Amino acid sequence: MNATFPPNHTVVVTGASSGIGAATALAFSRHGARVALHYHQGADRCRDVAAKIESGGGNATVFQADLARSEDCRRLIAEALLECGHVDTLVNNAGALGERRAFLEITDRYWHSVLDTNLKSALVASQAVVPHMMKRGTGSIINISSIASRTGGTQGVIAYAASKGGMTAMTKGMARELIGYGIRVNAVNPGVIQTPLHDRWTSAEKMGRLVSQIPQGRAGTSEEVAGVITFLASQAASHIVGESIEVNGGFVMH
Repeated sequence: MNATFPPNHTVVVTGASSGIGAATALAFSRHGARVALHYHQGADRCRDVAAKIESGGGNATVFQADLARSEDCRRLIAEALLECGHVDTLVNNAGALGERRAFLEITDRYWHSVLDTNLKSALVASQAVVPHMMKRGTGSIINISSIASRTGGTQGVIAYAASKGGMTAMTKGMARELIGYGIRVNAVNPGVIQTPLHDRWTSAEKMGRLVSQIPQGRAGTSEEVAGVITFLASQAASHIVGESIEVNGGFVMH
């Protein structure tokens, strides 16, 4: 797979301070792209990722935004365009579990908080960048969904799973509407990946039970997911449109 990008290829990665987002930013840089990294609260971590990129000879810029707020989504894209001149690829990775809540404990506020961060942010950020991509006649948007969009997730993550199910469906709708403008839209569905999200919200016992269901016999890594993301953004994937690529070690097969 040739996922090499020209030096002026600019990628915006949301939620880039840790986990899959950080690995994705680093992967794009290693393949030659210029990277705009977004964070909400992890400023130091995000700057550390940017420093790694620059120490390796890459080009990185850091932006802060609360993507649960539509105005911040639009501001992020506007600032990235102003700083970088253009955006070739948008990776909608920002997301949060919030916390595990049983079905009867889901409140309006909690529901909207999770869906605004995980799903609405991808919609609004994409709406902000698409007119720019339309003018250029090219672009790639990659939405980071989840295995939870297929399974409903584990106990206590109904809102998260619903947001990711919406992400998968939205990807297909966006892909159909935007491919005529030269904009490819795809999704990646990570499975059980060893990330800070699991470190915070999944006990070692629960993690062990999840891993025991994976035919490959282990959790995935952020770098393995990042490899698929960079591939989808590259010319090697130029005929892949509207797909949701599973990265889960065989946990769920479609």
